[in-house]
Amino acid sequence: MSGADQARVVEFAIGGMTCAACSTRLEKVLNRQAGMQANVNLAAERARVRLSGGADEAAVIAAVAKAGFKAEVVDKQTREREKAAKAKAYRSEIKRFWIAVLLTLPLVGQMFFMFGEHGHHNELPRWLQLLLATPVQFWIGWRFYDGAWKALRGGGANMDVLVALGTSMAWGFSTVVTLFELPQHVYFEGGAAVITLVLLGKLLEARAKARTSEAIESLVRLQPKTARVERDGQWVEMSVDGLMPGDIFLVRPGESVPVDGEVVDGESSVNEAMLTGESMPIGKRAGDRVFAATANGQGSLRCKATGVGEHTLLAGIIRLVGEAQGSKAPVQRLADRISGIFVPTVCVIALATFVGWWAYSGEFAEALVNAVAVLVIACPCALGLATPTAIMVGTGQGARAGILVKNAEALERAEKITVLALDKTGTLTCGRPQVTDSEARGLPKAEALRLAAALEHHSEHPLARAIVAANGEGEIAAVSGFRAMAGMGVEGEVDGRRLRLGSPEWLGLQDDAVVRQWQQAGKTVIGLQEGATTLAVFAIADALRPTSRAAVARLRERGIHVVMLTGDNALTAAAIASEAGIEEFRAGILPGDKAQAVAELKAGGALVGMVGDGINDAPALAAADVSFAIGAGSDAAIEAADLTLIRSDLLGVSDAIALSGATLGKIRQNLFFAFIYNVLGIPLAALGWLNPVVAGAAMAMSSVSVVSNSLLLKRWRPRA
Repeated sequence: MSGADQARVVEFAIGGMTCAACSTRLEKVLNRQAGMQANVNLAAERARVRLSGGADEAAVIAAVAKAGFKAEVVDKQTREREKAAKAKAYRSEIKRFWIAVLLTLPLVGQMFFMFGEHGHHNELPRWLQLLLATPVQFWIGWRFYDGAWKALRGGGANMDVLVALGTSMAWGFSTVVTLFELPQHVYFEGGAAVITLVLLGKLLEARAKARTSEAIESLVRLQPKTARVERDGQWVEMSVDGLMPGDIFLVRPGESVPVDGEVVDGESSVNEAMLTGESMPIGKRAGDRVFAATANGQGSLRCKATGVGEHTLLAGIIRLVGEAQGSKAPVQRLADRISGIFVPTVCVIALATFVGWWAYSGEFAEALVNAVAVLVIACPCALGLATPTAIMVGTGQGARAGILVKNAEALERAEKITVLALDKTGTLTCGRPQVTDSEARGLPKAEALRLAAALEHHSEHPLARAIVAANGEGEIAAVSGFRAMAGMGVEGEVDGRRLRLGSPEWLGLQDDAVVRQWQQAGKTVIGLQEGATTLAVFAIADALRPTSRAAVARLRERGIHVVMLTGDNALTAAAIASEAGIEEFRAGILPGDKAQAVAELKAGGALVGMVGDGINDAPALAAADVSFAIGAGSDAAIEAADLTLIRSDLLGVSDAIALSGATLGKIRQNLFFAFIYNVLGIPLAALGWLNPVVAGAAMAMSSVSVVSNSLLLKRWRPRA
């Protein structure tokens, strides 16, 4: 067998990456190694490496370490360890930030008293300034030196290079002036302020990216930990991890299916809502497929394992969700892309300023001061704050309005949506089937409901619950000889009468005029029979959410084409679509086909949004440009989506799109402010019209202006 045949893909958790330059460099390092083909994801802090030949996990870890980062193979405990480590690191960074603030405030505060004829008499003693600034420079600011070194070693430059270079020159010059008591001004406050403010930006960004792993954690928790497996004619309880394809396992009433499999014998109904989003359980008998994490009904199922471990449908969905979460907003990547050009350019300008002024004036100190001023004024603190502050405020306002934003890329793209795909059940509808019509034949309607409720009393099927609910507080009669016929209905003896309750096809009512009329209205029909006599027929429907029609109308007002995707039959789909004011729908779509339907909608160049409430929607959500989850759906779907409508109100989609426009507007304004500040400030500094003190103050003001502009988003309110 060749090395290529033995190739395998291993996922590693990567620690120590701070910017796009880090991930790009690490990817290049790994791809240069024999037998390694790597893809490094900065946002997810993951590297997927295809190993072949003699390459193994240890070689990858060694190569990553040599590049200046940490790596470990991802296992089931990795996410918990990462979560704990990140929480600890964040708490440590918070402490460092507040220490930096306490040390920097006296340095910055003196600036207000340093201007004027006797300003130098009002400054703090220089030894005290040195004492305050040094911990900020080298302890608090060590991360920037580390990031700059890694970037330079990889042949690139990032914002860390500017921060480290500019602040080091300011600190170094000021320290020399202080130690030798030279008749020059010191600039400790500039470096300390830059480090503190950039650190603030890093913390804001960290908060904006928090909780990215919880979606996958929610999915993982759905799968049972143990399974009842047949061994030598005996049922043995064992860990799900130990199951192999071909193993026979038992799923008892009320239990969850441990792995994907095929029913060998037994009959039951399985609630696949956690995978399909559809509330109606599916009848299962020999030959039918079952899926991990789905909930079994009243019957027992003996099944043969067909997909275990990473080869279950649930595992596939988890992978899709993880890949979707690894994305990064283009607007956030803009700062890194510009830095690749901006940073070296600024360094060249600073060097030219130094050489030019030294040659022109012959004063080393003056030349150095002007060069430092260029570096300080160019420090992209405002650029670093532009995106995370707007996202923080925007998402905060969204949460107040019932909109939870999980993905910055979605926030950028939402305002550009041209086509919106909607899941039906639980999205447009309430997800709670109710009896809407009934017709008793030969007995009072109340009596028909009483008999039907008696048969359905012990069933967890949504249709059964609808019948029981329609009976209200009425008497529940005893049932004997009860049998459940998967996919058809139930039968039993009530008050001495042998009754059947189930589908029109089972009862031979498919040609009944009333039945056909109700089915054409998109309702589910069940009948009640005694022998060959039909006693009653009931129509059950999942009602449209009260706000759905208004929400669809509002979306269409924005020029968005709304398309409904559903697994229901065409009659039901047409009725719901008409009621909701939707012009286009696609019926009979299986859960696995929803992603393909979204891809087809995107094929024409449209920017497609997807709204769903079930885990089954995760592939479609991943395929869409922007994904929304209805809050009443599964926890996993909520965690997986880009944006979650906590209020279970489809009007929130329109509000989320409006919030996207408002937030992106602020980000664009912030980026404009940041760039204009640099475009105007750098020439002034190079010409000697700004010293580092003023440059530091201007830098601080640019950051304040960006933050203040972002805070204006607090004025945003959802449309009434």
